[in-house]
Amino acid sequence: MLDFVMRLDGPIELGLLYALMALGVYITFRILDFPDLTVDGSFTTGAAIAAILITNGVNPWLATLAAFAGGMLAGICTGLLHTKGKINGLLSGIIMMIALYSINMRIMGKPNISLSQEANIFGSIDPIYIMLVIVIIGKLLLDAFFRTDLGLALRATGDNKRMIRSFGANTDTTTILGLSISNGLVALSGAVVAQQSSFADIGSGIGMIVIGLASVIIGEAVLGTGSVFRTTLAVVCGSIIYRIVVAAAYEIPWLEASDLKLITAIIVIIALVVPTINRAMKQRSQARRRSTELLATQGKTKGGAL
Repeated sequence: MLDFVMRLDGPIELGLLYALMALGVYITFRILDFPDLTVDGSFTTGAAIAAILITNGVNPWLATLAAFAGGMLAGICTGLLHTKGKINGLLSGIIMMIALYSINMRIMGKPNISLSQEANIFGSIDPIYIMLVIVIIGKLLLDAFFRTDLGLALRATGDNKRMIRSFGANTDTTTILGLSISNGLVALSGAVVAQQSSFADIGSGIGMIVIGLASVIIGEAVLGTGSVFRTTLAVVCGSIIYRIVVAAAYEIPWLEASDLKLITAIIVIIALVVPTINRAMKQRSQARRRSTELLATQGKTKGGAL
């Protein structure tokens, strides 16, 4: 146990690397209520853009910003398919995810690019410190944006489109904006993950949407929701907790690295089912207490009548 605690810096670092992706999934999943499967493609897009630019001598920080812009462009395409093309949201994401596979192959030119001999944004500094600063800045900027008029309109779009339209807001614009910011953050996560792992792979984005959902659900279950600040903090913490849970699962002797998807699915199921069971138990407890109080009140009434 003590040995596992001493090795927690690894899961915490991974959690911070994927926290930006979780924040992106939070925007579409919770705020826009949009099932965006573009994430699986835009994560690789970020890794591909950063990798190809870095190997061609571009400054790693500029390459990382370019990855963010590439992800935003992918999100805009998904948004246009849904709002202007009137294609179902789920189908729009699937179409873009499929298209991005070929686009990512075009960007990379091959399925895998090694960055082991290239400079990256981490340099000689421990990635955990760099990522802590990037995640805090990203979170605070997101919090500040959600408090602006445009951010409030974006948040209201997911709750009630008809109402927000009656106030004169263009929900198509807010939907496209939300999808672009979401996929920009996802691509940014892909870019930093590629630099930390020293390679970009065409299949690196597979299953990212599930991992992002797991981070959001776990964070909300542990820290709860309320203000924007608290919710985004819960998402970041959820990403770290998810990685710690996965690392703890690997301590089980008969589990192997190939079981990661199964572990993720089990974690998501537990995170979804446990709160439901807790709510049901609380409702039963409240109903039982009310019944007891009602019977006691009736007993007193009868006693008084006698």
